[in-house]
Amino acid sequence: MLDLTFSPEQEMLRETVRGVVATTSPLSVVRELEDDPTGYSPELWKQLAHLDLIGLQLPEEFGGSGMTTLETVVVYEEFGRAIAPSPHFVSSILCGGSLARSGSADQKQSWLPGIVSGEAILTPAWLEPENTSGPTGVQLRAVPDGDGWTLTGVKRHVAFASSATRLVVLARTGDAPDAVDLFLVDPADPGVTLTQQMTIASDAQYKVELAGVRVTEADRIGAAGAGWTTWSAVMHEGIILTAAQAVGGAQYAMEITTQYAKDRHQFDKPLGAFQALAHYLADATTAVDGAEVLVHEAAWARAEGRPVAKLAPMAKLYACNTFRDVTAMAQQIFGGIGFTVEFDIQLYFRRAKELQLSWWDPRTLEELIAAQVLDG
Repeated sequence: MLDLTFSPEQEMLRETVRGVVATTSPLSVVRELEDDPTGYSPELWKQLAHLDLIGLQLPEEFGGSGMTTLETVVVYEEFGRAIAPSPHFVSSILCGGSLARSGSADQKQSWLPGIVSGEAILTPAWLEPENTSGPTGVQLRAVPDGDGWTLTGVKRHVAFASSATRLVVLARTGDAPDAVDLFLVDPADPGVTLTQQMTIASDAQYKVELAGVRVTEADRIGAAGAGWTTWSAVMHEGIILTAAQAVGGAQYAMEITTQYAKDRHQFDKPLGAFQALAHYLADATTAVDGAEVLVHEAAWARAEGRPVAKLAPMAKLYACNTFRDVTAMAQQIFGGIGFTVEFDIQLYFRRAKELQLSWWDPRTLEELIAAQVLDG
């Protein structure tokens, strides 16, 4: 039977993460890190490693905790609530998840312990200029070269690339739509150029240019041509966590907006006493609660080994749309001052929009859901 009640241990985990984030990455630090080339708090990263929170879902034999998506959702709701920037998602969830799922024994032994300890940071180089986020959008070619391949092309929106020990590059190895492989690439290779990109969320993203970068069979993650299958599976788990992040952010945005509606008076009464604004808040609260239930159901299904091919994109689509809509509504409640840098709501509004567009945008998510509805 479906049970969305968190256990006492899971609630303790929530309180632990909330405390760590509040101490090491408060909103004052988030502001300081805007457009910073590193983009995350080293103190937060050290504390996450110290508390064994980086390798939450990675296998215990490599130092991970082997926990389920439910525990990780708790952590990501707190990350979202604090909009705390860290490479946790790209390194542990996406790259660590890819290695745990499809990596060779040597690759797992070489990289997973370092990912768990935080000493190694891996990040995916996936999206390309003017290309889609589906498998056919991967057009960077891996050209056969002796006993390996040569990679030449451009990737963009590569998170925390300046801190990465390795890039996990998605490259095309054949003409079939999903003929894609994953390759480990050293960002210090002379053929790799990193250029920081300025984004709406002011986070650390990079354009990565590869010019004749050579990789070998030992650098390929998984069997030949199976890279997209691995990536899609890891992404379906990952988007549940981005949805949880959106829920946490939306909840905090609602809290500060509701408090402002109580405290700010106009015409001798609080803003919340005006029916139109009260209805905005009521609708937003309903949407946030609905997003939370959907995300928790998706996490529960994943933890129980049930299919999430429809639930995961539904959770990400609805939660991220809700986060964006709630923060847009909040901007209207705050009025013009909500757009000024002194107020926190604009931090959440900008991050909500980026999260909505990242890690499969709404159109891609709608296509994934439609495929399950019509074909599944």
